[in-house]
Amino acid sequence: MITDELVSSVEAVVRETADEEVLPRWRRLADHEVTRKTGPHDLVTVADHRAEERLTTALTALLPGSAVVGEEAVHANPATYQVLRGDGPVWIVDPVDGTRQFVHGDPGFCTLVALAHGGEVLASWTYAPALGEMAVARRGGGAYLNGEALRSGGPGPDEALEVAHSHPDFTTDAQKHALLGLRAEGVKPRPCGSAGLEYLNVARGTLDAVAFSWESAWDHAAGLLLVAEAGGGHATLTGEPFRLAGGNALPFTAARDAVTVRRILSLLAHAG
Repeated sequence: MITDELVSSVEAVVRETADEEVLPRWRRLADHEVTRKTGPHDLVTVADHRAEERLTTALTALLPGSAVVGEEAVHANPATYQVLRGDGPVWIVDPVDGTRQFVHGDPGFCTLVALAHGGEVLASWTYAPALGEMAVARRGGGAYLNGEALRSGGPGPDEALEVAHSHPDFTTDAQKHALLGLRAEGVKPRPCGSAGLEYLNVARGTLDAVAFSWESAWDHAAGLLLVAEAGGGHATLTGEPFRLAGGNALPFTAARDAVTVRRILSLLAHAG
């Protein structure tokens, strides 16, 4: 299913879509082009909708018989998320990951696309158009940023772990409590920005780990493969792999190496 031609074609589609539907609207959004979905911090823009519609058309044309699970389509019809439980190939799409950053004129946003089959992510594309960064991962084929191989490495034994976690603005009281374990000696926690870009930071070794308390596949699918192919790992609170279709024990973590995964899970398990 995953050929060199398909990987290159998807990269071209992602670049073209973000460059034509997202980037031209950055720092140029009119008030009526920004709305709220479920709360004051949960923003959506015309760029999200236009980019997702365009990606949906282009990606399904590249792989006939495939389906799309996109953030905005699932918001409109939550039942479409169940496609992830089916037998066919699924494109998982976040047209603008980091919409709040995008709306506020910050360059820290990206477009995320992943291709999954049978609950396994086969390939992923992370494109930050304002930063000029394209990261591509292929299961068993490595992870690359602008054509250069990514290696996550591991933190030094005496270094404080830098961990990006679910932003307080997007977490419930129970989720905040679950992340309290990160307030430990030798750990430097901070709220995350774009989830996709935080995963990229782990993959290139500039961030030690992420810890998230929500499981929307469009935020995590691309990044989890990127980290894995760069040499890192991940696990949910019970030590099991993250399941795209949901039902995970939360929080979960992705980190630069297996040792750090185990350390973060230990901290999360003893939160509060």
